[in-house]
Amino acid sequence: MKVIIVDDEVNIRESIRKYLGLEGIASEGAASGEDALALLEKESADAVILDLRLPGLSGQETLVEMRERGILTPVIMISAHGQIADAVAALKAGAGDYLVKPFDPAELLIKLKALVSNRRREERIEADARTRASGGGMLWKSAAMARLSEQIDRIARTDVTVLITGESGAGKEVAAREIHMRSAGAAEPFVAVNIGGIHEGLMESELFGHEKGSFTGAAARRQGLFELAGSGTIFLDEIGEMPVALQVKLLRVIQEKKLRRLGGTQDIPINARIISATNRNLEAFVREGRFREDLYYRLNVFRIALPPLRERPEDILPLADHLLTRLCARMGRQGLSLASEARAKLAAYSFPGNVRELQNILERALIYCEGGCIRGQDIDLHDPEALLRPPPPAALPTEPPTPPREAAPQEDAVPPVPAEPAPELPPAAAMPREAPPPPMPPAPPPPTGMPPAAAPPAESAPPPAEPPPAPESAPKSISEMEKEAILRALARCKGNRTQAAAELGISRKTLFNKMREWGEG
Repeated sequence: MKVIIVDDEVNIRESIRKYLGLEGIASEGAASGEDALALLEKESADAVILDLRLPGLSGQETLVEMRERGILTPVIMISAHGQIADAVAALKAGAGDYLVKPFDPAELLIKLKALVSNRRREERIEADARTRASGGGMLWKSAAMARLSEQIDRIARTDVTVLITGESGAGKEVAAREIHMRSAGAAEPFVAVNIGGIHEGLMESELFGHEKGSFTGAAARRQGLFELAGSGTIFLDEIGEMPVALQVKLLRVIQEKKLRRLGGTQDIPINARIISATNRNLEAFVREGRFREDLYYRLNVFRIALPPLRERPEDILPLADHLLTRLCARMGRQGLSLASEARAKLAAYSFPGNVRELQNILERALIYCEGGCIRGQDIDLHDPEALLRPPPPAALPTEPPTPPREAAPQEDAVPPVPAEPAPELPPAAAMPREAPPPPMPPAPPPPTGMPPAAAPPAESAPPPAEPPPAPESAPKSISEMEKEAILRALARCKGNRTQAAAELGISRKTLFNKMREWGEG
């Protein structure tokens, strides 16, 4: 903790500074409001002890100027004049607390620690609300990850900038969090930013903040994520997706340890460690002019190469057990475990999607699983047929017959759809009769020996307004099977898209996007 003491009386400044020093708190003195502002422009502080009566700018005017310049450091106002009106005015101006001289140094210390603690908690809450958060540390049994852990121990003792490389889903954010948790600033915020997930027009404001009125809709000043990180860690994931124009500003922040809010005129000191990550080849991006070479070398002070999950198969089952425990707690499924055949199936898989794919597979398995144990048949390793497993016939809703296509022959009567596949071909009388030739030539008749398209098995019949499925012997593409699975799930869930997405183990947004592709959105 570092504190700025602002008082025009030298003996008061020195007595407070010495007392704080006995408690292990670093401090620096300023004789006027102007001196205090100059100090705060150069370096960050955790709190300010500010006298109300000062030569030049008063304590209240100094506080107002701090806030105008975007310096949001917590302030304790002190005064030899115990006027209630002064205390009220100070608190309205933004002071966190108020003390009347002479005061007990122990009381000052209590208020100071409480104020700084509350400020840090507020910053962590806001940072968590504006960035993705994931729990859990690294788990490993492999030698490769043991070496990585040794690297992290070395890095954590320093404040160097780190670049983490590795495939998508390999756990780069987990490694960054591990560096943060083993560092001296573990109690400070960890702010994770997905650069690829922020709109280019909003990225500067999100990272560096903005002033009121700096653009349409900027109704108030807002701190950027770099400020919210405080003396902790800011993790810039997918750094290769940052626009070149913004790379220049990031380079300046790294070099000068200062930033300027969008629309602002004052530089704000920052003290957060920067960890970046990418699954791209940044060296190739530099050669192609898509990433600045000087920024690349600033970020790549210490590099960690995270191995993919397929290169450390010893870690698969420990990770699976850990992720399953977390998923069960989140989904309200306590006491589930992996059966031996499920464990063998996972251990033998190559996991092209790494740890993220392992988590998705376990999440789908929890949806399929009906007992107290996840079986081998509940583990879906991207097999399209697994999504097409029909429920028992009794669970299927009654569906109206499929209307004919625009160019299909007309029929006098549509035969009913049987609840089970017909054991043999329907009689010739059930075949539709030829209609007068339409403007376009009719579709060719089905191959000899195949059942009529009007009577497919009930469990593969799509809902109304969809074309009849291809004959059983005709090969289906993965996209066709995917569409059929989604339409069946929607039928079972009576059109509830959220419920259908949960049943299929996909996100609601993915289901909407698929339906828009088919013109069903």
